[in-house]
Amino acid sequence: MMNLSSYKAIAVASTFSPRFEQVLSEAKRIRDRFGSELSLIYVGERNEKTAQIFRDALMQLQLPGDSTIYYRQGDPAEAILKALADNDVDLVVAGALEKEVILRPVLGNVARRLVREAGCSVLLFTKPEREPKPLRQIVFIADYSEHGQQAFKKALGLAAAEACERLYVVRTYTTFDEARASLRAAGQTDVPIEARCLRGNTGFAASDFVQSVEADLLVVPVQTSGPTGERLPNHIAWITDVIPCNLWVIR
Repeated sequence: MMNLSSYKAIAVASTFSPRFEQVLSEAKRIRDRFGSELSLIYVGERNEKTAQIFRDALMQLQLPGDSTIYYRQGDPAEAILKALADNDVDLVVAGALEKEVILRPVLGNVARRLVREAGCSVLLFTKPEREPKPLRQIVFIADYSEHGQQAFKKALGLAAAEACERLYVVRTYTTFDEARASLRAAGQTDVPIEARCLRGNTGFAASDFVQSVEADLLVVPVQTSGPTGERLPNHIAWITDVIPCNLWVIR
């Protein structure tokens, strides 16, 4: 069962792009799944025009009209990171702002910095939709630390809430038996779980697997024992270069 108190404060990084309402709608879905409070972060000027855009969007999506909006100025990535830290946000939702490079989707600069530097969990949507599609296929990158086990329970909770058709537990550069170890943390569950071992010299092996099963969400646990801005562990650093689907980094 999902720990509904695990994410008490969720924020959505908002930009007035063509996908503004789609990202906000995805954030609403995640807020509902975790029973959390949802606030908005906007980097730009606070005036009547921007306030009206937010009022209209909140009304359209049936979100509270008095939802908190954190207005910031300056470099978008820096401003969002500071807003997250200043307001004790547990999870930030954003668009991935990806582009295609040699047929592989790549993170935009702001999304990349959120993944690398945010002190909270990050959930990125590559193709957000006004009517969010269920997350039917989920891939979890196994990590056998205590944090990894807790992250797996969160992923399992969301998978159950989304009526996930299959949750793949994946480990790269190791043996299949180790990949199976993560299943012990699940116990009895209605979510079908499948362990896989991937072999390859780069993270592209994991990326290719995610694409091969047409995953809707990739879940990656990242410990925050070091200072903010610390480099990601080598075995998952590839996620800042290639994003094969929606990405949930659990800190």
